[in-house]
Amino acid sequence: MKILVTGGAGFIGSHVVDRLMADNHELLVLDNLSSGDEQFIAAHLGKPNFQFHQLDLVHDEITGLFEGVEEVWHLAANPEVRLGAENTYVHLEQNVIATYNVLEAMRQNGVQRILFTSTSTVYGDADQLPTPEEYPTIPISLYGASKLACEAFIASYCHTFELQAWIYRFANVIGQRSGHGVIYDFVQKLRSNPAELDILGDGTQTKSYIYISDCIEAMRVGLQAAADEERVHIFNIGTDSMTSVTRIAELVAEAMNLDPEFSYTGGKRGWKGDVPVMLLDASKLVALGWQQRYNSEEAVQKAIRDLLEISN
Repeated sequence: MKILVTGGAGFIGSHVVDRLMADNHELLVLDNLSSGDEQFIAAHLGKPNFQFHQLDLVHDEITGLFEGVEEVWHLAANPEVRLGAENTYVHLEQNVIATYNVLEAMRQNGVQRILFTSTSTVYGDADQLPTPEEYPTIPISLYGASKLACEAFIASYCHTFELQAWIYRFANVIGQRSGHGVIYDFVQKLRSNPAELDILGDGTQTKSYIYISDCIEAMRVGLQAAADEERVHIFNIGTDSMTSVTRIAELVAEAMNLDPEFSYTGGKRGWKGDVPVMLLDASKLVALGWQQRYNSEEAVQKAIRDLLEISN
């Protein structure tokens, strides 16, 4: 199958690329390398069934690249949730408009299948934990709003132009190649000042963390098991447990053989738009045969080891 992957040189995207290449698909990867790294896909460059194009989904012409494509994995996005409070346009442009351009390129080339990576932040401050897919979507961050807008555009294109979509709402995905998030931030801070670690919020923020390999397998299970006539499939992807920010700080410090003093900024949120408690109900995927390999704390521990091994 000829598959186009947007954001394929990024953290999650490059792992998707590795798996799709292992399954012997023909891949066309688009990435502007703003947060991705060509080294993440270096092993595939030059292969006859692999193409890479460095371009921007918002500003560059992409329509012709979708010719002959059978399936799109749309992962390109600006992943920094907190940025929306400083720049109100960035998530509209890099998430919503980019997704519209992808959908238009699909429509004009007759591409009928899209897999989209969404987020737990579409639920906002959910009262129901674990949170199921049917829970009301009331995002409190511009990032969450932009992803929900993308979901709406995708659903409307599916029903208007007879496409099919698989939408995945992620918990916090962590692991090898990740260059942002709480684990990465803690490691960088402790390298700068081993004696003290500044923690945003009060440290009680407690969320689900899923290791990258579990996330990739969950997407594959959903795509294969739900290959029916439904226009739009929506799945949560996350572990069945949570880990607090303070616990992550303790695990990072332990792995670095440090004993820093923790300081907190106060307040229950790390930043405006931060959801302090998040646990997704992934039972729909479990019913299709997916099983997590690592719980939340195990995923955090493994991601810490990955980051320290890469950086040393």
